[in-house]
Amino acid sequence: QVQLVESGGGLVPAGGSLRLSCAVSGSIGSVYGMGWYRQGSGNERELVGIIVPGHNTNYADSVKGRFTISRDNAKNTMYLQMNSLKPEDTGVYYCNVESPLGDYWGQGTRVTVSS
Repeated sequence: QVQLVESGGGLVPAGGSLRLSCAVSGSIGSVYGMGWYRQGSGNERELVGIIVPGHNTNYADSVKGRFTISRDNAKNTMYLQMNSLKPEDTGVYYCNVESPLGDYWGQGTRVTVSS
């Protein structure tokens, strides 16, 4: 059974930093890509950024230059380093894995940025 478990969320003042982790367990075979999404209160879930095989990354304009996605294949873990956080970054952050076997989501971790 495939499981994605996010961790690292919390309360941080504006301008602060957090690092989220997404630990992947179970066999999912090859991976098309992994990504981070977020959902703020009353908003739809939106893409934050993705990382594809070869470790190429792409980010939403709202987080470019502030957020960085990385992977540690040995630990089956993806990270989201978030710097210069803003109140509008507040929300529940989800990790996602797309593979030939399916599309998998974690349960989410909450990030709250105080002004």
